[in-house]
Amino acid sequence: MTTYGSFPGTRPRRLRTTPAMRRMVAETRLHPADFILPAFVREGVSEPVPIAAMPGVVQHTRDSLKKAAAEAVAAGVSGIMLFGVPEEAKKDAVGTPGTDPDGILQVALRDVRAEVGDELLVMSDLCLDETTDHGHCGVLDEQGRVDNDATLERYAEMAQVQADAGAHVVGPSGMMDGQIGVIRDALDQIGREDVAILAYTAKYASAFYGPFREAVGSSLKGDRKTYQQDPANVRESMRELALDLEEGADMVMVKPAGPYLDILARVADTVDVPVAAYQISGEYSMIEAAAEKGWIDRDRAVLEALTGIKRAGAQNILTYWATEAARMLERGRQ
Repeated sequence: MTTYGSFPGTRPRRLRTTPAMRRMVAETRLHPADFILPAFVREGVSEPVPIAAMPGVVQHTRDSLKKAAAEAVAAGVSGIMLFGVPEEAKKDAVGTPGTDPDGILQVALRDVRAEVGDELLVMSDLCLDETTDHGHCGVLDEQGRVDNDATLERYAEMAQVQADAGAHVVGPSGMMDGQIGVIRDALDQIGREDVAILAYTAKYASAFYGPFREAVGSSLKGDRKTYQQDPANVRESMRELALDLEEGADMVMVKPAGPYLDILARVADTVDVPVAAYQISGEYSMIEAAAEKGWIDRDRAVLEALTGIKRAGAQNILTYWATEAARMLERGRQ
């Protein structure tokens, strides 16, 4: 008796046999244009300052920042998100450097725009935490609590000076109620209707921000649990999403990325605007630390983590590996 075929007849492994086959049937593809590079620029330094908790990342000088922006352009990265680190003595209770036209972030925005023009989306962190002597994302009231509405007034001023300094996109990250609407009105009032808002829509009070505190020279004592979201909550994120869209957000973000892929997927399935995710400092540092110990293959882990974020629904990913990952992808295509 002749037997034709064998069990099982359906063999999904046929589509995994060679690199060319796997490449052809891949459902998710990373591209350099997916990436946005977060970058720190520090006032008053003559050389880049390494960030101990984030190996390979530095606090830039104005000159090294311009070089990093040019390298991002050459690699095909879409954007650069700037964070300014002022001199400690300039910090105060209301974050004055954040609205000073000559504050380090505004100076850096002008520098980068002069360097790359419109070849790279120049984006600015719109928050007070880097510029306040207490390290919170807003103005404090007499009881030491973050005053939501007083903070909104500061955010409106920040939006205007950042737009005047050349920001294509502002990224309000403070999680104040009503911040998107106030910032949109402030930009429109000065004729900056073309400046986009990337809303930090779902920003969780995460333990993974730790290395970022060093990166921005944070003065924070305590935590931000009264304004950043509770990691236990999902519906809260969807409520924040609806409010941000109603107030005029052009793009929305989930932060952190890796521990919140379920939130990212929910957001991406809900909206018709671009969705970003921020692969934050702790996510970066864990992979770098494990790779340094030889526990994982660094490059494979980097691309796998980024692929997972895109697969979950992110159109754009803020990642400290942006330029390097873009180069990895280009090498892989050659």
